[in-house]
Amino acid sequence: MSELHLHGLGSIDDVTLELGPGLTVVTGETGAGKTMVVTGLTLLFGGRADQGRVRAGVRAGVEGRLVLPSDSPVWARAAEAGAEPDEDGSLILARTFSADGRSRAHLGGRSVPVGVVSELAEQLVAVHGQTDQLRLTRPAEQRRALDRYAGPAHMGLLEQHRTAHAAWRALAEDLDRRRSQARELVQTADVLRHGLEEIAAVAPEEGEDDALDAQARRLGDADALRSAADTARFALVGDVTGELGGGGDAESDASTALAVAERALGGSDDPALVLLARDLADAVAVVSDVAVQLAGYVADLDADPARLAEVLDRRAVITALVRKYADAGEGLAGVLAWAADAESRLSELDVSDEALEALQAQRDAARTELDALSAQVTAGRRAAADGFAAEVGTELAGLAMKNAKVSFQIDSDPAHPGPEGVDEVVLLMSPHPGAPARPVHKGASGGELSRVMLAIEVVFAGADPVPVMVFDEVDAGVGGSAAGEIGRRLARLAAEHQVVVVTHLAQVAAFADTHLVVDKSPDTAHGVTATDIRAVRGEDRVRELARMLSGLADSDTGQAHARELLAVAAERQ
Repeated sequence: MSELHLHGLGSIDDVTLELGPGLTVVTGETGAGKTMVVTGLTLLFGGRADQGRVRAGVRAGVEGRLVLPSDSPVWARAAEAGAEPDEDGSLILARTFSADGRSRAHLGGRSVPVGVVSELAEQLVAVHGQTDQLRLTRPAEQRRALDRYAGPAHMGLLEQHRTAHAAWRALAEDLDRRRSQARELVQTADVLRHGLEEIAAVAPEEGEDDALDAQARRLGDADALRSAADTARFALVGDVTGELGGGGDAESDASTALAVAERALGGSDDPALVLLARDLADAVAVVSDVAVQLAGYVADLDADPARLAEVLDRRAVITALVRKYADAGEGLAGVLAWAADAESRLSELDVSDEALEALQAQRDAARTELDALSAQVTAGRRAAADGFAAEVGTELAGLAMKNAKVSFQIDSDPAHPGPEGVDEVVLLMSPHPGAPARPVHKGASGGELSRVMLAIEVVFAGADPVPVMVFDEVDAGVGGSAAGEIGRRLARLAAEHQVVVVTHLAQVAAFADTHLVVDKSPDTAHGVTATDIRAVRGEDRVRELARMLSGLADSDTGQAHARELLAVAAERQ
């Protein structure tokens, strides 16, 4: 994300933040509104709006400019929603909020449901705050984290398990359905068989209905059609065979007249007339050819009343099938489609002992395969659990939680496999020696929970597909060297992700690539407190770090300490 625009949120009137790559820190006095940056990001990506955050009489809004690689899956989902990239190739995401709690979302210039934004959030941003640790508190997410840590081979095995589970469930449900609904299925099968027998007795062929219609029209109109063809043939070539009972002027037919004209022009010495004579010769040939075709048409024309009755009877039988088995407008094609579908359905309705035994064997074989895969998935998780917990514990030791111990509790239930295996995975934490291990979201305070998540993210650095990570007050209750370790770990994480951190510790802020300061001042014109956010560099940044260290931005001692922190951070990154 390259830019974040906040309007009418809390004490923020109108602010635009330029977010650079790497690590961005947000600092400021207590109560200045630092958390509004995190709130804005949360709202932008589908979070629920708190009416108390919206200024009375204004429509609040958050807008972000997303710079995404061309192969990001976000582009495909955005295109489905009708979104288009901005002129510079970025994607604009916006949400607006009213004081009554209503909100609207826009993506790439198109209005979209908030649910679409929430879908994108899963692929774009992870917010880790003291009150927003959803990913870490869900056992399913803890299991997913352990699976990802176990590596690509394990993830491939897990995908095989999902496929095997779907196949087993389909077979088991089909078998249960056939057993529980045997009577109904038999009745349905009888209906289908009767229909197939009725259609087979008629044995219609594709397109036969149209052919019969054409044949019936020809047979019914045979006399009129013969008269029309004979009249046309007489006009073209006359009654040359005597079959038409004609007479009259021998030169009154078209072929004779054309021949006379062709001979008259062909005897001329004028090249233009000779060319026209050739065209007339071609016309004579065409007329003769049409006359021959008309003679053949009349010869093939059948006026047999018995044949007409036969065609009409056949058409009536097929029409009855169409009315019974085809939808309106489908014709005979609908009957043939019904028959094909009925043949397919019959195989699914077979409740004979032989069919049920065969289906049960398939189900049992699928379950055997699934159980084998489940055992492998469980083994992979158990093998990875100790290493994962040890690495997270190592990171926590440097985050002022050196006595904390994390572990995984894996409870397996082979009798009830699910798509993700047979395991319930819970991340446990014991905050100090002697304390019982409890689920991490129950045994850790808000600040500790944030640091556990930070430790996990550092372990996964470079592997997590989420490009933006936001940490709110992960350094709560931390000081001294541990604060510097938090800053170093965040900087390490920012080598692979864009990281935004709200902090009150100078030791953390010193590691930032971009440093934003939140300032609060009274807005006397409107009788409210206004918040501004500015980027600081050089001496301004030194003054801000000095203020964070000693409370005095102009303190020589504080500024010296700030410069020392910046130098140490530059060396340790």
